Amino acid sequence: MTPILAADALIWTGRSLREGFFMFWETLWPLVLGFGLSGAVQAFVPREQMERVMGDHRLASVFRASGLGMVSSSCSYAATAMAKSLFQKGADFVTAMIFMFASTNLVIELGIVLVILMGWQFAAAEFVGGAVMIVLLALLGGVVLHRRLTETARERLEHGHMAGGHDHQAMVGVSDQRLAALEATSWAKKLTSKAAWADAASYTMADLTMLRNELIIGYVVAGFLTVVVPSHLWNAVFLHGHGVWTSIENVVVGPFIAMLSFVCSIGNVPLAAALWKGGISFGGVISFIFADLITLPLLLIYRKYYGTALTVRLLVLFWAVMATAGLIVEGLASVAGLIPSHRSQAVAPTHFQWNYTTFLNLAFLALFGVLYWLYKHRDRLGGGSGYALDPVCGMQVRTANAPAQSSLAGQTFWFCSDRCRDRFNTEPARFTVGIDGHEALGGGDWSDPVCGMTVGPDAVNRRHHDGRDYAFCAPGCADAFEAEPSRYAPPAPVSPASAASPASPASPASPASPASPADVGDRAEP
Repeated sequence: MTPILAADALIWTGRSLREGFFMFWETLWPLVLGFGLSGAVQAFVPREQMERVMGDHRLASVFRASGLGMVSSSCSYAATAMAKSLFQKGADFVTAMIFMFASTNLVIELGIVLVILMGWQFAAAEFVGGAVMIVLLALLGGVVLHRRLTETARERLEHGHMAGGHDHQAMVGVSDQRLAALEATSWAKKLTSKAAWADAASYTMADLTMLRNELIIGYVVAGFLTVVVPSHLWNAVFLHGHGVWTSIENVVVGPFIAMLSFVCSIGNVPLAAALWKGGISFGGVISFIFADLITLPLLLIYRKYYGTALTVRLLVLFWAVMATAGLIVEGLASVAGLIPSHRSQAVAPTHFQWNYTTFLNLAFLALFGVLYWLYKHRDRLGGGSGYALDPVCGMQVRTANAPAQSSLAGQTFWFCSDRCRDRFNTEPARFTVGIDGHEALGGGDWSDPVCGMTVGPDAVNRRHHDGRDYAFCAPGCADAFEAEPSRYAPPAPVSPASAASPASPASPASPASPASPADVGDRAEP
């Protein structure tokens, strides 16, 4: 019996992981688009310009935020990162949240998926309901999300006071001087500057790195809940056959199911189709689809961004807005006779197809490759300075405000968190190449000084610098080391006489001078 149960568990696990992977596949290109746009906004858009166009939640700002959201990523994770970037740049908090709602509810790709899986009536309800939610959010947001809380959240972001885990502000890797130079540079020069794009890519990678755990957990848990939990169990919590009370209960419970399901963005449409097939009301399904912005992983992200107090208010406000919009849309659809009488049996495919999603994913994977290359070669392209790699987790850390640092053999290391610093101090030989090269790792192994990966004694990618040998996991790391060995190699021992002499202007210890706007484009060429 035990082998049979073990085999069944493996089968269900495999199906769940497959389901989670294809949810990720459905949202891959919006993720790349959203995080890419977020990085560009952080690097390119001056705070003053953001305050001018989205600095309040009046009618004009609401329209601008809605329009920007409609042409942005539909992924709730990416939309959340983008909204945070807008707010951090000076946008009004309510307006930033309106952008987030528009980005996840008023986008074409979501409407296409709804038409394919559930019918055009649901797509129409999504767009009408999205507009209703934006109106409600604009009316109620200023009351519930008062200025004292939002300004505290803005200071939290500006000073990098994230709750637990990695410090996003320290991970950005663009110095204040470099950021000021970018913001003062003309758009024409920034858009043609390799250095500026390298900085934008660095912001993108910082956002992705910070949210990678939430993304992985969200998709994996969503896959398990979709496969292991039968749809009739979800349906058991919804009322049936009680008239208007059924509609009210369904639109209130719909967001609760979405919150527990972990499913975000377009990925929640297949589960919505299963709930609709099981007999849930039209408004309940719509409010469930709306509620991808209050799934548990996103609530954790809000808490990391804005703090617990503001996150609780966001949850209450979002839930009320989503439920109310679902009820209004159901009423309008009922009056117009648009509620479908046929319950669709369609489910999302869990296999690759040559459709628009696949082609877009391939195109945006190539774009991501370009962004990653820009990020890895930012020094050679003239990008920002003042950062280092955390030797434990590999994150980029701003040396000016790194949460932790440690010294070993005369070399300073910066870390994204105390946890990484403590791991480093416990096993420094595991994460450094050491003063004598590969001997620090023992057993003939080497540590790649660029990425920290352990390399075997038969490594073919080797370089010699300053009397020492180094081994690398791949030609890319070897090339990065060769381009700037002083960044990765341990410093040579310093004599007492030289240590006592003042640092020259070219010394790494000297403060970096602010870059002029003209330097941004000039430094673009390697």
